[in-house]
Amino acid sequence: MDLHDKEIVPGEILPVVIIGNGPSGICLSYLLSGHTPYLSPEASHPNPLLHNKLQEQPHVSLLEQDLEYLCEGLEGRSSNPVAVLFDSLLLPDSDFGLDYTSPLAWRYEPERAIPHLVLGKGPPGGAWHAMEGSMLTLSLANWMELPGLKLKDWMRDKRRNVRNDRATPAEIASYYQHYVTQMSLEQNFACGTTVTSVTRQPGNQDGSPPCWRVKGLQRREGEELGDGSSSSSSVSEEVPFSLLAHNVVLATGTHDIPARLGVDGESLPFVCHSFWELEAAIARGELDQSSDPVLVVGAGLTAADAVLAAHHLNTPVYHAFRRSVTDPGLIFNQLPKLLYPEYHKVHQMMTQQQHRAEPPPPDRAQNLHQRSTPSTPPFLPPSSPSSSYPGYLSFPRHTVVEFRPDQKCILESDSGQRTVVQVSKVLVLIGAHPNLSFLADNGRLLGVKPKEPITCRRNPIEVDPFTNKVVAADGPGMYAMGPLVGENFVRFLKGGALAIASDLAKRRRKDEGRGDEDMTTDRLMDRWVDRQEHRTWNRNL
Repeated sequence: MDLHDKEIVPGEILPVVIIGNGPSGICLSYLLSGHTPYLSPEASHPNPLLHNKLQEQPHVSLLEQDLEYLCEGLEGRSSNPVAVLFDSLLLPDSDFGLDYTSPLAWRYEPERAIPHLVLGKGPPGGAWHAMEGSMLTLSLANWMELPGLKLKDWMRDKRRNVRNDRATPAEIASYYQHYVTQMSLEQNFACGTTVTSVTRQPGNQDGSPPCWRVKGLQRREGEELGDGSSSSSSVSEEVPFSLLAHNVVLATGTHDIPARLGVDGESLPFVCHSFWELEAAIARGELDQSSDPVLVVGAGLTAADAVLAAHHLNTPVYHAFRRSVTDPGLIFNQLPKLLYPEYHKVHQMMTQQQHRAEPPPPDRAQNLHQRSTPSTPPFLPPSSPSSSYPGYLSFPRHTVVEFRPDQKCILESDSGQRTVVQVSKVLVLIGAHPNLSFLADNGRLLGVKPKEPITCRRNPIEVDPFTNKVVAADGPGMYAMGPLVGENFVRFLKGGALAIASDLAKRRRKDEGRGDEDMTTDRLMDRWVDRQEHRTWNRNL
């Protein structure tokens, strides 16, 4: 869908613009398109408290019910109450390995649809299209699915059953892209778009209400240039667009900008900040068992993936991280061993093959760089004549002090002892920050801690827990969802979609009661879609 370089319909205001076309934006689009959850007449819920509440108004859609009342007394793995509620309704008692049927029945009610537009840089699915394609996802397959299309059924029709009840990122990305088509949501999606600013637009003297202005660029593939010979080439261009919207939803995710350590030498060419740079080095043949060790910094799942990838090549690995291996906050201590054997293996490596520092000479750092044959790695713990995982050494409770141009790195333990390691490459994999450059001060003012950058774990955007309205927004009608509000798992970000769709539906009923047509603009969207189709037809002539 092309947006072109002016408002979709000059002077008109769209009801909703969603920035981000990952699973958060897709799920919200599904709910805003008229797909409505009800309590199935013959269904029951294993939680008796929730079941009794649902039975009080069995014929009222979930979007119209009091979500705060339904959330009372529920507990789950998310800190967002509506996320726990919706997860409990979609996947009852799934944390216990049980396979209860969802008590929800979905009805398509187009009269409930709220016109909206979803903007995204790439195809529907967001960051899933950029993830490594062969490793398994952390979540179980059914936790990754969106309402109305079972992931296992889709995969069975496509290719095979889900291995180990988990899927690969490539499969998940394909599922999300197919979901948009299967649910007939394509007309709501404008891909290839980069939002450059979101600002509050004051009302005009002609009576136009205040709203949000969304500006950006859309990448469009141009016609072939030249005379039709083999020298002809296709070009793409970025065309500016400007939209007006009553409501803006921030759903960009948090994978745009890799987090940095902020130490000297971090910009040296051998220091990388993404898993893909490791893959590229492997593809170029730069790493093998004779290489100097790769230093992996971080103790999350991406860092573990890097350890596994390097270890698979028999490339030596140093692994430095701030936490203790027994820290309950370490993700590996929260994962069932049977479901995640590869990450359990990494945790074993981290635990069993720790660096045991010998007291260094005064005023000198210990230097681990020695040359040796690959069969007897030079960096095994001195106390271990043999090893279950040759070529790996962990540095728990260590931080990086400095990277040097000679490819030496200085690590420091929490007791202050320093160690120098010689490396071939460094992978700093300590998380990522969202790109909110389209907001004032990169969105910092919207965070729980307004002076710090927005991050999923330490400083999410502060929202109302039952509507997902942004607390510190410049005006009404700004929402946030997904990783931006602390939800990293697909199974829980669907709750944000429910909270927003419910609040928009309730606001529309109020507007209709006052005779306000702002939220019931199907005519506007019909004109807009017709206009887009007409433009496409003209270009194809």
